[in-house]
Amino acid sequence: MTGDIAPFRTLMESDGQSEAAIRAFESAYAQLTSGQATMIPENGIIPASKLPELDGLKASSQLTEEDGGALLDATVVIKLNGGLGTGMGLEKAKSLLPVRFGSTFLDLIARQILHLRETHAKPLHFLLMSSFATRDDTAVALSPYADLGDTESLQFIQSRIPKIDAATLAPAICERQPDLGWCPPGHGDLYPSLFGSGHLDQLLEAGVRYAFVSNSDNLGATLDLDLLHYFAESDKSFVMEVTRRTAADRKGGHLATDKETGHFLLRESAQCADEDMDAFQDIDRHRFFNTNNLWLRLDLIKETLDSHGGLFPLPIIKNVKHLNPRDKATPEVVQLEVAMGAAISTLANTGAIEVNRSRFAPVKTTEDLFALRSDAYVVTDDYRLELHADRQGVPPNIFLDGAHYKLVDQLDRCLPDEVPSLLGCDLLEINGPVEFASGVILRGQVKFENANADRATIAPGTYEDTTVIL
Repeated sequence: MTGDIAPFRTLMESDGQSEAAIRAFESAYAQLTSGQATMIPENGIIPASKLPELDGLKASSQLTEEDGGALLDATVVIKLNGGLGTGMGLEKAKSLLPVRFGSTFLDLIARQILHLRETHAKPLHFLLMSSFATRDDTAVALSPYADLGDTESLQFIQSRIPKIDAATLAPAICERQPDLGWCPPGHGDLYPSLFGSGHLDQLLEAGVRYAFVSNSDNLGATLDLDLLHYFAESDKSFVMEVTRRTAADRKGGHLATDKETGHFLLRESAQCADEDMDAFQDIDRHRFFNTNNLWLRLDLIKETLDSHGGLFPLPIIKNVKHLNPRDKATPEVVQLEVAMGAAISTLANTGAIEVNRSRFAPVKTTEDLFALRSDAYVVTDDYRLELHADRQGVPPNIFLDGAHYKLVDQLDRCLPDEVPSLLGCDLLEINGPVEFASGVILRGQVKFENANADRATIAPGTYEDTTVIL
Protein backbone atom coordinates (compact mmCIF):
# COMPACT_ATOMS: atom_id res chain seq x y z
CA MET A 1 0.00 0.00 0.00
CA THR A 2 1.54 3.30 -1.08
CA GLY A 3 0.47 6.90 -1.07
CA ASP A 4 1.79 10.41 -1.65
CA ILE A 5 1.86 12.60 1.46
CA ALA A 6 2.66 15.84 -0.39
CA PRO A 7 -0.94 16.76 -1.36
CA PHE A 8 -2.03 16.35 2.25
CA ARG A 9 0.68 18.71 3.51
CA THR A 10 -0.35 21.28 0.90
CA LEU A 11 -3.99 21.00 1.98
CA MET A 12 -3.22 21.36 5.66
CA GLU A 13 -0.85 24.28 5.15
CA SER A 14 -3.45 26.14 3.09
CA ASP A 15 -5.99 25.43 5.85
CA GLY A 16 -3.74 27.09 8.42
CA GLN A 17 -2.90 23.95 10.41
CA SER A 18 0.16 24.09 12.66
CA GLU A 19 3.37 22.29 11.78
CA ALA A 20 2.84 20.04 14.81
CA ALA A 21 -0.59 19.00 13.48
CA ILE A 22 0.79 18.36 9.99
CA ARG A 23 3.64 16.25 11.32
CA ALA A 24 1.20 14.25 13.45
CA PHE A 25 -0.95 13.51 10.39
CA GLU A 26 2.10 12.56 8.32
CA SER A 27 3.10 10.07 11.00
CA ALA A 28 -0.41 8.55 11.08
CA TYR A 29 -0.52 8.38 7.26
CA ALA A 30 2.87 6.63 7.23
CA GLN A 31 1.53 4.01 9.65
CA LEU A 32 -1.48 3.47 7.37
CA THR A 33 0.48 3.15 4.13
CA SER A 34 3.19 0.96 5.66
CA GLY A 35 0.60 -1.74 6.29
CA GLN A 36 1.30 -1.61 10.03
CA ALA A 37 -1.32 -3.55 11.96
CA THR A 38 -3.99 -1.37 13.55
CA MET A 39 -5.75 -4.19 15.41
CA ILE A 40 -4.88 -5.44 18.90
CA PRO A 41 -5.58 -9.20 19.00
CA GLU A 42 -7.00 -10.86 22.10
CA ASN A 43 -4.20 -13.44 22.13
CA GLY A 44 -1.61 -10.65 22.42
CA ILE A 45 -2.91 -9.12 25.64
CA ILE A 46 -3.55 -9.99 29.28
CA PRO A 47 -6.56 -8.52 31.11
CA ALA A 48 -5.59 -5.84 33.62
CA SER A 49 -5.98 -7.09 37.19
CA LYS A 50 -5.33 -5.51 40.59
CA LEU A 51 -4.79 -1.75 40.48
CA PRO A 52 -4.32 0.98 43.09
CA GLU A 53 -7.67 2.36 44.25
CA LEU A 54 -8.63 5.97 44.87
CA ASP A 55 -10.38 4.99 48.11
CA GLY A 56 -7.11 3.62 49.47
CA LEU A 57 -4.98 6.68 48.80
CA LYS A 58 -3.33 8.72 51.52
CA ALA A 59 -5.66 11.65 52.12
CA SER A 60 -4.59 15.03 50.80
CA SER A 61 -5.70 16.45 54.16
CA GLN A 62 -2.29 15.31 55.41
CA LEU A 63 -0.70 17.91 53.13
CA THR A 64 0.31 21.19 54.67
CA GLU A 65 -1.58 24.18 53.34
CA GLU A 66 1.64 25.37 51.71
CA ASP A 67 2.32 22.04 49.95
CA GLY A 68 -1.29 21.71 48.79
CA GLY A 69 -1.21 25.23 47.44
CA ALA A 70 2.03 24.55 45.60
CA LEU A 71 0.47 21.50 43.93
CA LEU A 72 -2.53 23.53 42.76
CA ASP A 73 -0.26 26.29 41.46
CA ALA A 74 1.54 23.65 39.38
CA THR A 75 -1.65 22.19 37.86
CA VAL A 76 -3.89 22.94 34.88
CA VAL A 77 -7.37 21.53 34.26
CA ILE A 78 -8.03 20.86 30.56
CA LYS A 79 -11.47 20.00 29.20
CA LEU A 80 -11.96 18.47 25.74
CA ASN A 81 -14.60 20.64 24.08
CA GLY A 82 -14.39 19.86 20.37
CA GLY A 83 -17.43 17.60 19.94
CA LEU A 84 -20.65 18.69 18.22
CA GLY A 85 -22.86 15.84 19.34
CA THR A 86 -23.94 15.19 15.75
CA GLY A 87 -24.88 11.62 16.68
CA MET A 88 -27.68 13.10 18.77
CA GLY A 89 -28.74 15.58 16.09
CA LEU A 90 -26.93 18.60 17.54
CA GLU A 91 -25.36 21.30 15.38
CA LYS A 92 -23.44 23.09 18.11
CA ALA A 93 -20.99 22.18 20.86
CA LYS A 94 -22.24 19.26 22.91
CA SER A 95 -21.09 21.15 26.01
CA LEU A 96 -23.90 23.67 25.35
CA LEU A 97 -26.59 21.00 25.74
CA PRO A 98 -28.85 21.60 28.78
CA VAL A 99 -28.29 18.89 31.38
CA ARG A 100 -30.02 19.82 34.64
CA PHE A 101 -32.30 22.70 35.63
CA GLY A 102 -31.45 24.66 32.47
CA SER A 103 -27.68 24.48 33.11
CA THR A 104 -25.43 23.21 30.31
CA PHE A 105 -22.29 21.11 30.62
CA LEU A 106 -20.26 24.29 30.14
CA ASP A 107 -22.20 26.16 32.85
CA LEU A 108 -21.45 23.41 35.36
CA ILE A 109 -17.78 23.16 34.30
CA ALA A 110 -17.34 26.92 34.76
CA ARG A 111 -18.93 26.72 38.22
CA GLN A 112 -16.70 23.76 39.13
CA ILE A 113 -13.55 25.75 38.30
CA LEU A 114 -14.75 28.88 40.09
CA HIS A 115 -15.71 26.78 43.14
CA LEU A 116 -12.24 25.21 43.25
CA ARG A 117 -10.58 28.62 43.00
CA GLU A 118 -12.75 30.02 45.78
CA THR A 119 -12.36 26.97 48.04
CA HIS A 120 -8.57 26.86 47.77
CA ALA A 121 -7.96 30.60 47.22
CA LYS A 122 -5.83 29.72 44.21
CA PRO A 123 -6.04 30.95 40.60
CA LEU A 124 -6.26 27.43 39.19
CA HIS A 125 -5.12 27.21 35.55
CA PHE A 126 -7.92 26.21 33.17
CA LEU A 127 -8.06 25.52 29.41
CA LEU A 128 -10.53 24.16 26.87
CA MET A 129 -9.48 22.27 23.76
CA SER A 130 -12.18 23.41 21.36
CA SER A 131 -12.57 22.85 17.63
CA PHE A 132 -13.20 25.21 14.71
CA ALA A 133 -16.86 24.23 15.00
CA THR A 134 -17.22 24.88 18.75
CA ARG A 135 -14.87 27.84 19.38
CA ASP A 136 -17.22 30.76 18.70
CA ASP A 137 -20.29 29.36 20.47
CA THR A 138 -18.11 28.47 23.45
CA ALA A 139 -16.72 32.00 23.71
CA VAL A 140 -20.27 33.40 23.78
CA ALA A 141 -21.41 30.87 26.38
CA LEU A 142 -18.47 31.67 28.66
CA SER A 143 -19.04 35.44 28.53
CA PRO A 144 -21.18 35.47 31.74
CA TYR A 145 -18.22 33.93 33.62
CA ALA A 146 -15.82 36.86 33.47
CA ASP A 147 -13.94 35.61 36.54
CA LEU A 148 -12.72 32.60 34.56
CA GLY A 149 -10.56 34.83 32.37
CA ASP A 150 -10.45 36.01 28.78
CA THR A 151 -12.57 33.70 26.61
CA GLU A 152 -9.97 33.74 23.82
CA SER A 153 -7.02 32.77 26.00
CA LEU A 154 -9.00 29.98 27.68
CA GLN A 155 -9.27 28.03 24.41
CA PHE A 156 -6.80 26.35 22.12
CA ILE A 157 -8.05 24.80 18.91
CA GLN A 158 -8.00 21.14 17.96
CA SER A 159 -6.67 20.53 14.47
CA ARG A 160 -8.59 18.93 11.65
CA ILE A 161 -7.18 16.51 9.11
CA PRO A 162 -8.06 15.44 5.56
CA LYS A 163 -10.12 12.35 4.90
CA ILE A 164 -8.34 9.77 2.74
CA ASP A 165 -9.90 8.21 -0.35
CA ALA A 166 -10.00 4.51 0.52
CA ALA A 167 -9.34 3.42 -3.06
CA THR A 168 -6.52 5.80 -4.04
CA LEU A 169 -5.11 6.95 -0.67
CA ALA A 170 -5.26 10.51 -2.05
CA PRO A 171 -7.12 13.35 -0.32
CA ALA A 172 -10.88 12.85 -0.49
CA ILE A 173 -12.15 16.03 -2.10
CA CYS A 174 -15.76 17.22 -2.19
CA GLU A 175 -15.84 20.36 -4.33
CA ARG A 176 -19.49 21.16 -3.60
CA GLN A 177 -19.07 20.77 0.17
CA PRO A 178 -15.37 21.23 0.94
CA ASP A 179 -15.83 20.67 4.69
CA LEU A 180 -16.85 17.06 3.99
CA GLY A 181 -13.22 16.42 3.08
CA TRP A 182 -12.09 17.06 6.65
CA CYS A 183 -12.50 15.19 9.95
CA PRO A 184 -11.31 15.47 13.55
CA PRO A 185 -8.17 13.49 14.42
CA GLY A 186 -9.48 12.13 17.71
CA HIS A 187 -8.69 13.42 21.18
CA GLY A 188 -5.10 12.18 20.85
CA ASP A 189 -4.70 15.49 19.02
CA LEU A 190 -4.42 17.00 22.50
CA TYR A 191 -0.64 16.56 22.47
CA PRO A 192 0.27 18.23 19.13
CA SER A 193 -2.42 20.90 19.57
CA LEU A 194 -1.25 21.84 23.06
CA PHE A 195 2.30 22.00 21.70
CA GLY A 196 1.50 23.72 18.40
CA SER A 197 -0.67 26.38 20.06
CA GLY A 198 2.19 27.47 22.30
CA HIS A 199 0.20 26.68 25.47
CA LEU A 200 2.48 23.82 26.48
CA ASP A 201 5.55 26.08 26.59
CA GLN A 202 3.56 28.85 28.31
CA LEU A 203 2.38 26.48 31.04
CA LEU A 204 5.85 25.08 31.63
CA GLU A 205 7.31 28.59 31.83
CA ALA A 206 4.65 29.40 34.45
CA GLY A 207 5.80 26.45 36.56
CA VAL A 208 2.89 24.15 35.67
CA ARG A 209 3.95 20.48 35.64
CA TYR A 210 0.68 18.58 36.08
CA ALA A 211 -2.40 18.45 33.86
CA PHE A 212 -5.75 16.87 34.60
CA VAL A 213 -7.61 16.20 31.34
CA SER A 214 -11.20 15.00 30.89
CA ASN A 215 -14.14 15.19 28.50
CA SER A 216 -16.52 18.14 28.75
CA ASP A 217 -19.49 15.74 28.77
CA ASN A 218 -18.24 14.03 31.95
CA LEU A 219 -19.39 16.19 34.84
CA GLY A 220 -18.11 13.72 37.43
CA ALA A 221 -14.53 14.51 36.45
CA THR A 222 -13.22 17.32 38.62
CA LEU A 223 -9.82 18.04 40.09
CA ASP A 224 -9.39 15.71 43.07
CA LEU A 225 -6.66 16.65 45.55
CA ASP A 226 -6.08 13.05 46.66
CA LEU A 227 -5.49 12.03 43.05
CA LEU A 228 -3.29 15.05 42.38
CA HIS A 229 -1.25 14.28 45.48
CA TYR A 230 -0.92 10.62 44.44
CA PHE A 231 0.10 11.54 40.90
CA ALA A 232 2.72 14.05 42.02
CA GLU A 233 4.27 11.59 44.51
CA SER A 234 4.25 8.72 41.99
CA ASP A 235 6.58 10.62 39.64
CA LYS A 236 4.79 8.88 36.76
CA SER A 237 4.51 10.47 33.34
CA PHE A 238 0.87 9.47 32.90
CA VAL A 239 -1.94 7.96 34.98
CA MET A 240 -5.31 6.84 33.61
CA GLU A 241 -8.41 6.72 35.79
CA VAL A 242 -10.35 3.52 35.16
CA THR A 243 -13.55 2.19 36.66
CA ARG A 244 -15.29 -1.18 36.74
CA ARG A 245 -17.15 -1.92 33.53
CA THR A 246 -20.89 -2.45 33.55
CA ALA A 247 -23.13 -3.71 30.77
CA ALA A 248 -23.48 -0.11 29.59
CA ASP A 249 -19.68 0.08 29.03
CA ARG A 250 -19.15 -3.11 27.09
CA LYS A 251 -18.42 -1.26 23.82
CA GLY A 252 -15.97 1.22 25.36
CA GLY A 253 -12.19 1.06 25.40
CA HIS A 254 -10.64 -1.11 28.10
CA LEU A 255 -7.30 -1.38 29.83
CA ALA A 256 -5.05 -4.40 29.25
CA THR A 257 -1.39 -5.42 29.39
CA ASP A 258 0.70 -6.13 26.31
CA LYS A 259 2.03 -9.71 26.55
CA GLU A 260 5.20 -8.82 24.66
CA THR A 261 6.23 -5.60 26.42
CA GLY A 262 4.49 -5.94 29.77
CA HIS A 263 3.22 -2.37 29.41
CA PHE A 264 -0.34 -1.19 29.84
CA LEU A 265 -2.28 -0.50 26.67
CA LEU A 266 -5.71 0.84 25.75
CA ARG A 267 -7.81 -1.14 23.27
CA GLU A 268 -10.74 0.57 21.55
CA SER A 269 -13.51 -1.32 19.75
CA ALA A 270 -12.18 -0.16 16.34
CA GLN A 271 -8.91 -1.96 17.21
CA CYS A 272 -10.65 -5.27 17.86
CA ALA A 273 -11.24 -7.85 15.15
CA ASP A 274 -14.72 -9.34 14.77
CA GLU A 275 -13.59 -12.73 16.07
CA ASP A 276 -12.36 -11.10 19.30
CA MET A 277 -15.43 -8.94 19.89
CA ASP A 278 -17.06 -11.33 22.37
CA ALA A 279 -13.93 -11.23 24.52
CA PHE A 280 -13.72 -7.44 24.12
CA GLN A 281 -17.27 -7.04 25.45
CA ASP A 282 -16.80 -9.54 28.29
CA ILE A 283 -16.92 -7.21 31.30
CA ASP A 284 -15.79 -9.96 33.67
CA ARG A 285 -12.67 -10.66 31.60
CA HIS A 286 -11.75 -7.05 30.81
CA ARG A 287 -12.92 -5.36 33.99
CA PHE A 288 -11.51 -1.86 33.68
CA PHE A 289 -12.98 0.86 31.50
CA ASN A 290 -11.06 3.98 30.45
CA THR A 291 -12.91 6.99 31.86
CA ASN A 292 -10.76 9.35 29.72
CA ASN A 293 -9.81 11.16 32.92
CA LEU A 294 -6.04 11.45 32.54
CA TRP A 295 -3.18 12.88 34.59
CA LEU A 296 -0.16 14.11 32.62
CA ARG A 297 3.32 15.32 33.50
CA LEU A 298 3.72 18.21 31.10
CA ASP A 299 7.51 18.39 31.35
CA LEU A 300 7.76 14.72 30.36
CA ILE A 301 5.23 15.22 27.54
CA LYS A 302 7.48 18.00 26.24
CA GLU A 303 10.55 15.75 26.51
CA THR A 304 8.78 13.08 24.44
CA LEU A 305 7.79 15.61 21.78
CA ASP A 306 11.33 16.97 21.62
CA SER A 307 12.90 13.51 21.41
CA HIS A 308 10.64 12.61 18.46
CA GLY A 309 11.22 15.83 16.54
CA GLY A 310 7.92 17.41 17.57
CA LEU A 311 5.86 14.24 17.11
CA PHE A 312 3.95 12.44 19.82
CA PRO A 313 3.93 8.71 19.00
CA LEU A 314 0.49 7.12 19.23
CA PRO A 315 -1.01 4.07 17.49
CA ILE A 316 -3.61 4.94 14.88
CA ILE A 317 -7.24 3.90 14.81
CA LYS A 318 -8.46 3.29 11.26
CA ASN A 319 -12.12 4.05 10.57
CA VAL A 320 -13.67 3.41 7.16
CA LYS A 321 -16.72 5.59 6.47
CA HIS A 322 -18.39 7.41 3.60
CA LEU A 323 -17.28 10.84 2.42
CA ASN A 324 -20.75 12.09 3.29
CA PRO A 325 -21.78 10.08 6.38
CA ARG A 326 -25.44 10.60 5.47
CA ASP A 327 -25.03 9.34 1.88
CA LYS A 328 -23.77 5.79 1.37
CA ALA A 329 -23.53 6.45 -2.36
CA THR A 330 -20.49 8.68 -1.76
CA PRO A 331 -17.00 7.13 -1.89
CA GLU A 332 -15.55 5.25 1.04
CA VAL A 333 -12.91 7.18 2.98
CA VAL A 334 -10.42 6.38 5.70
CA GLN A 335 -10.45 8.57 8.79
CA LEU A 336 -7.36 8.28 10.97
CA GLU A 337 -7.81 8.86 14.69
CA VAL A 338 -5.60 8.68 17.73
CA ALA A 339 -6.78 8.30 21.34
CA MET A 340 -5.11 10.38 24.03
CA GLY A 341 -5.35 7.45 26.45
CA ALA A 342 -3.14 5.38 24.15
CA ALA A 343 -0.19 7.32 25.55
CA ILE A 344 -0.27 4.80 28.40
CA SER A 345 1.59 2.41 26.06
CA THR A 346 3.99 4.90 24.46
CA LEU A 347 5.24 6.96 27.42
CA ALA A 348 7.65 5.55 30.00
CA ASN A 349 6.58 4.94 33.60
CA THR A 350 2.80 5.08 33.16
CA GLY A 351 0.07 3.76 35.42
CA ALA A 352 -3.64 3.41 36.08
CA ILE A 353 -5.82 3.85 39.14
CA GLU A 354 -9.28 2.48 39.88
CA VAL A 355 -11.86 5.13 40.76
CA ASN A 356 -15.50 4.74 41.68
CA ARG A 357 -18.35 5.57 39.37
CA SER A 358 -18.82 9.04 40.84
CA ARG A 359 -16.02 10.27 38.58
CA PHE A 360 -17.66 9.01 35.40
CA ALA A 361 -20.98 10.38 34.16
CA PRO A 362 -20.63 10.97 30.40
CA VAL A 363 -23.23 11.59 27.72
CA LYS A 364 -22.66 9.84 24.39
CA THR A 365 -26.28 9.01 23.54
CA THR A 366 -29.80 10.17 24.37
CA GLU A 367 -29.98 7.14 26.65
CA ASP A 368 -27.16 8.61 28.73
CA LEU A 369 -28.89 12.00 28.71
CA PHE A 370 -32.19 10.44 29.84
CA ALA A 371 -30.46 8.92 32.86
CA LEU A 372 -28.43 12.03 33.68
CA ARG A 373 -31.51 14.24 33.74
CA SER A 374 -33.26 11.89 36.18
CA ASP A 375 -33.06 11.51 39.95
CA ALA A 376 -30.60 8.62 39.47
CA TYR A 377 -28.00 11.43 39.44
CA VAL A 378 -27.49 14.37 41.78
CA VAL A 379 -25.66 17.68 41.46
CA THR A 380 -23.18 18.01 44.33
CA ASP A 381 -22.27 21.18 46.21
CA ASP A 382 -19.13 21.49 44.08
CA TYR A 383 -21.20 21.20 40.86
CA ARG A 384 -20.31 17.63 39.98
CA LEU A 385 -22.96 15.33 38.56
CA GLU A 386 -22.76 11.89 40.13
CA LEU A 387 -24.86 8.80 40.69
CA HIS A 388 -27.17 8.93 43.69
CA ALA A 389 -25.69 7.01 46.62
CA ASP A 390 -28.63 4.58 46.53
CA ARG A 391 -27.49 3.43 43.07
CA GLN A 392 -24.34 1.94 44.67
CA GLY A 393 -22.21 2.91 41.69
CA VAL A 394 -24.37 1.23 39.02
CA PRO A 395 -26.27 3.42 36.52
CA PRO A 396 -29.69 2.41 35.21
CA ASN A 397 -29.49 0.42 31.97
CA ILE A 398 -31.59 2.20 29.34
CA PHE A 399 -32.55 1.03 25.84
CA LEU A 400 -34.44 3.51 23.64
CA ASP A 401 -35.92 2.78 20.24
CA GLY A 402 -33.49 4.44 17.83
CA ALA A 403 -36.22 5.22 15.35
CA HIS A 404 -37.93 7.48 17.89
CA TYR A 405 -35.32 8.64 20.40
CA LYS A 406 -31.90 8.89 18.77
CA LEU A 407 -32.03 12.69 18.56
CA VAL A 408 -32.23 15.16 21.45
CA ASP A 409 -35.37 16.84 20.14
CA GLN A 410 -37.05 13.40 19.97
CA LEU A 411 -36.08 12.74 23.59
CA ASP A 412 -37.43 16.15 24.59
CA ARG A 413 -40.81 15.24 23.07
CA CYS A 414 -40.79 12.07 25.16
CA LEU A 415 -40.20 14.13 28.33
CA PRO A 416 -42.34 17.26 27.87
CA ASP A 417 -42.74 18.07 31.56
CA GLU A 418 -40.66 15.90 33.85
CA VAL A 419 -38.22 13.00 33.70
CA PRO A 420 -39.62 9.90 35.41
CA SER A 421 -37.95 8.71 38.60
CA LEU A 422 -35.18 6.21 37.82
CA LEU A 423 -33.71 6.04 41.29
CA GLY A 424 -34.93 2.47 41.77
CA CYS A 425 -34.89 1.43 38.11
CA ASP A 426 -32.43 -1.24 36.99
CA LEU A 427 -33.50 -1.49 33.35
CA LEU A 428 -35.77 0.64 31.16
CA GLU A 429 -36.69 -0.25 27.57
CA ILE A 430 -38.95 1.85 25.36
CA ASN A 431 -40.15 0.79 21.91
CA GLY A 432 -42.41 3.03 19.87
CA PRO A 433 -43.48 6.67 20.42
CA VAL A 434 -44.39 7.56 24.01
CA GLU A 435 -44.40 10.54 26.31
CA PHE A 436 -44.23 10.57 30.09
CA ALA A 437 -46.71 12.47 32.21
CA SER A 438 -45.48 14.04 35.45
CA GLY A 439 -45.33 11.78 38.48
CA VAL A 440 -44.07 8.54 36.88
CA ILE A 441 -41.89 6.28 39.08
CA LEU A 442 -40.00 3.34 37.56
CA ARG A 443 -38.57 0.49 39.61
CA GLY A 444 -36.80 -2.76 38.78
CA GLN A 445 -37.05 -3.77 35.11
CA VAL A 446 -39.68 -1.90 33.14
CA LYS A 447 -40.56 -2.09 29.45
CA PHE A 448 -43.01 0.03 27.42
CA GLU A 449 -44.26 -1.12 24.00
CA ASN A 450 -46.29 0.98 21.57
CA ALA A 451 -46.74 -0.53 18.11
CA ASN A 452 -48.92 2.37 16.92
CA ALA A 453 -47.76 5.42 14.99
CA ASP A 454 -49.45 7.82 17.41
CA ARG A 455 -47.61 8.83 20.56
CA ALA A 456 -48.98 7.17 23.71
CA THR A 457 -48.97 8.85 27.12
CA ILE A 458 -47.60 7.00 30.13
CA ALA A 459 -49.86 7.97 33.01
CA PRO A 460 -48.65 9.00 36.48
CA GLY A 461 -47.99 6.15 38.88
CA THR A 462 -45.44 3.52 39.88
CA TYR A 463 -44.36 0.86 37.39
CA GLU A 464 -42.30 -1.99 38.84
CA ASP A 465 -40.95 -5.11 37.12
CA THR A 466 -43.53 -4.94 34.37
CA THR A 467 -44.08 -4.79 30.62
CA VAL A 468 -46.69 -2.27 29.55
CA ILE A 469 -48.37 -2.62 26.14
CA LEU A 470 -49.75 0.77 25.11
